[in-house]
Amino acid sequence: MSNVVALARRFRVLLAAGLDVAAWMFAYLAFAWLRFDTETVGVPWVTVTAVGAGTALLFLGLASFVRLHQGRARVASLEEMLLLGVCVASSGGLVATVNLFAHWVPRTVPAGATLLALVVMAYARASWRRFNEFDDERFSDDGSTRVLVVGAGEAGRELISSMLRDPQRAWRPVAILDDDHRKRHLRIRQIPVVGTTERLAEKAVEHRVGTVVLALPSASSATINRLRLAALDANLAVKVLPASTQLLSEHVGIRDLRDINLTDVLGRNQLDTDIGSIAKYLTGRRVLVTGAGGSIGSELCRQIHRFAPAELMMLDRDESALHALQLSIHGRALLDSDEVILCDIRDRAAVNSIFAARRPDVVFHAAALKHLPMLEQYPAEAVKTNIVGTANVLDAADLVGVDRFVNISTDKAANPCSVLGYSKRISECLTATKAQDAQGAFLSVRFGNVLGSRGSVLTSFAKQIADGGPVTVTDPDVTRYFMTIEEACQLVIQAAAIGGPGEALVLDMGEPVRIVDVAHQLIDQSGTRVEIEFTGLREGEKMHEELFGDDEPQDIRPVHQLVSHVPVPLMSLDCVAALPVTGSVDTVRAAMAQLCRSAQVPGSAAGFQPAK
Repeated sequence: MSNVVALARRFRVLLAAGLDVAAWMFAYLAFAWLRFDTETVGVPWVTVTAVGAGTALLFLGLASFVRLHQGRARVASLEEMLLLGVCVASSGGLVATVNLFAHWVPRTVPAGATLLALVVMAYARASWRRFNEFDDERFSDDGSTRVLVVGAGEAGRELISSMLRDPQRAWRPVAILDDDHRKRHLRIRQIPVVGTTERLAEKAVEHRVGTVVLALPSASSATINRLRLAALDANLAVKVLPASTQLLSEHVGIRDLRDINLTDVLGRNQLDTDIGSIAKYLTGRRVLVTGAGGSIGSELCRQIHRFAPAELMMLDRDESALHALQLSIHGRALLDSDEVILCDIRDRAAVNSIFAARRPDVVFHAAALKHLPMLEQYPAEAVKTNIVGTANVLDAADLVGVDRFVNISTDKAANPCSVLGYSKRISECLTATKAQDAQGAFLSVRFGNVLGSRGSVLTSFAKQIADGGPVTVTDPDVTRYFMTIEEACQLVIQAAAIGGPGEALVLDMGEPVRIVDVAHQLIDQSGTRVEIEFTGLREGEKMHEELFGDDEPQDIRPVHQLVSHVPVPLMSLDCVAALPVTGSVDTVRAAMAQLCRSAQVPGSAAGFQPAK
């Protein structure tokens, strides 16, 4: 049997064309027989045969033109059915029209034969596809992992098909769960939907399943966490498809499967991104990203690259980071193109020279020192980079008439109490001040901790767990806001499209998460017993981070459901220039704190009207 199938696949083109010709001949002869009331006497068999053969030849010509038999579309796919319909209707319709005047055969025969031939051809193709799928679905119990798939949507459909096509038969889908009651009778490749996720444990036992696959790339973090806990309670292993923004391609396959991780549980909010507005201000424009080698800057560059800017300029002072970034975007990194720019934003003359020569239209300013404990020891460095460096970039952008400038800020700028918070708050004020006179729109975007960024809590915890512990947490009640890098950058790009001059746009971070819960979850995933040690809050750290300052209006979201608009105080540039860059730690820190307290929002916060 396998030899016959192999031979059929080898001569697929000839076989498909031959079957289509046979379908035409059968259709003409059968319909002529029916037209004469199943009486063989009186039927012009020779003429009917000739017209049928002529129609078949005309059909083959059209089919060859659109490559119907040469594999242009997958057998029995929607695309092939459309091509088949066009070829059959065109050839049969043309013959039927000519026959109205030539009277070769009764007028109803060509029309009826066309419909019958289409049905026969479509059924033959569907049968062949089903035969191949049946061959794919013949699993042996040896070496195959029986899995329960959660999600009967498009991702689940593609994943199941990928599992069944896998020659190694590593995964064997046996049942599907979906909370949409309209799918309760659905079967995907003969794999049935057997219930909702509330019956996960019960159905896992019933179908002898030890692994659950969550085929829900757009699910919320709450949904992922609920299903994860239910699976763990039932002693089931859990696999997951990445979020849709993380998939390597628009098609889903078994290669995309991975273990569930903290990113899935904390950072899979659904985004409603207006691609049109983003493309409008990025596509075909010259875009420059400072701090391009950092966690945020590099992901910004990767996402901006998707929108086909006329030129993407990636600026950083770290040549190794630029090498890694170029490699991640292009798959090669020779560092010999002008898209990578080696420059320190502290160097005012170098920044001005680069902006004058390259003349960007859009600037994302992500360059900054960000590690809170380090900046508490060296506040003057925060002044030089986060404040003076930002002023340098702002002035250079204004000089060349940048159309849109986006300053990347942090939630620590709301009610600041640390050197990092003070420096980022002052950078927001500088951006708002520049927006008063600048030709383009200058604004800031503020968000919290980013999962997976360099130096993030995930990295620290993972290293401590790998070393056998203990995992250090400052306080059992401390909370933080978290986002994935992909989500943060996607919303930064979206916010830049809707923000008005001088505003700070605050990204919705969801609910704050207890750091100790993050530690417990990572320990649970590691499968090892590791102690947690509480070290106490460090200088400048808050127990609970805030997204809004006490004097800022909250939840004003006129454009996007995940972006709030807040006014930002103006700040005298003379005061900023007077900030000390030498002296004691306390002196520099106190000067920054005093400057933040003296800043005033122009007008009343209550009367603030965000740009629309």
